[in-house]
This record gives sequence, structure tokens and C-alpha cells, in this order.
Amino acid sequence: MNEPTSPAAENPGAMNGQPGVSEQPGVENSAEPGNPAAQPKAGFWGVPVGQPAPNWNIANLLTVLRLVMIPVFIWLMFVSNPPARWAALAVFALASLTDKLDGSLARGRNLVTDFGKLADPIADKALVLAAFVLLALQPGLWWMWIVTVLVFVREIGITLLRLAMVKIAVMPASRGGKLKTVTQIVLILVLLVPWPALVPGAWPAIHVASVVLAVLVVGITVGTGLDYVRQAIRLTHQTSR
Repeated sequence: MNEPTSPAAENPGAMNGQPGVSEQPGVENSAEPGNPAAQPKAGFWGVPVGQPAPNWNIANLLTVLRLVMIPVFIWLMFVSNPPARWAALAVFALASLTDKLDGSLARGRNLVTDFGKLADPIADKALVLAAFVLLALQPGLWWMWIVTVLVFVREIGITLLRLAMVKIAVMPASRGGKLKTVTQIVLILVLLVPWPALVPGAWPAIHVASVVLAVLVVGITVGTGLDYVRQAIRLTHQTSR
């Protein structure tokens, strides 16, 4: 007498929870990767590769949130007391964190949109430049105007350069771009801390360290700007041959 054959034996793929293949002709297994029914629908949290991302998504929401936090940060900087300065520090830190998150989410979940490509760099530059200007207005930080002007000229110049190069070639991001961003944010965070209220007597040493860090920021900012110029010259020569 023959032993009855179990469904698992007839369809090995059903073992361990793996989807199997239907034995019936003309019936397609809905769990197969190529089946649209098995693919997640486009939405707020992410879309499958190859499908257009909606403008209303988590990455763009974080970008808009960062834009909204800029006027809040500016207002807090004009309130002259330690609690307001701590609040400004927290807002800036949170806004900087959203800059990291929205980019990672957009790339990792296929949420890159034209709106995000436009709004994200605007939010980044507006946040940093606003912080630089507001810090330069603080007593004893006149030298921050030098940093502010150089950063402003670099950002505007490179933005215009990349726009001009669009018809010639796509310019990759500078290798030192992330380092530039990190050093700028660290400098801003250090100068936002109300040191006299936190550690009385520590400001002279912090001030010297901040100047050294500012010199580093200027060097990296100018250096990455020159790297873009070098790339533009090289790409122009390559395409003109």
C-alpha cells in the first residue's frame, strides 16, 4: 500500500514558509517577485524601484520641517537669555539631524522627487547661512563675518557653476563635501552653547578653539569650492575634444 504524499513533499518550496509554485497550469503564484500583486504600493513611506515617488512622502516632510524650523531658530537667537540659547541649540541640532535623515530615506526608499532635489539644498544652505549670520552678530564674534562671507560666496558660486555645467556634464559631489558640512555644523554648535552660563571662565579657551575650527572650516570650504572649479575645467576640456 502506497504512503500518501504530503503537500510539503509535492511542493518543496512550501517548507520553511517559502512560497511554492502552483501545479495548476495557467495559475500564477501571487507571491512571485515579478507579480505586481506582490509589490508594495506607492505611498508615504516608500515605493518600489522604478515607480515614481509621490511628493507627499516622509523624506520631503522632513525637508519641509527643516524649513519651518529656520524662522523658529532665528527668533530664538534674538531672545537674549540662556534658556532661549539652549532652545536655539536644540532646534539647530534637530534641523541638522533631519538633513541626514531625509537624504537617507529618499535614497533608501526610492523617495527622490523633483521637489526634494530643489527644497533640500535650499533648506541646508538657508539653515547654515542663517546660523552664521546670527552668530556674527553676537558680541566678540566679528570674525564670523569672514567665515559667513566666504561660505556664502562659495555656496552661491558653486550652485551657479553646477547649473551652468548641466548642459555639458553632470558634476559629482565634491569628495570633501561631507567634511565641509560636518565642520560647519560643529562650529555652529560650539558657538551656540551658552558657555558663560554652563562653565563660567571657560569661554576664553573655547573662543580660541572656535577660531581654530573656523580657520579649518574656511580652508575646507574654499578647498572644496576649488575642487568643483577643477572638475568643471576638466569636464569642459573632455567634452570639447
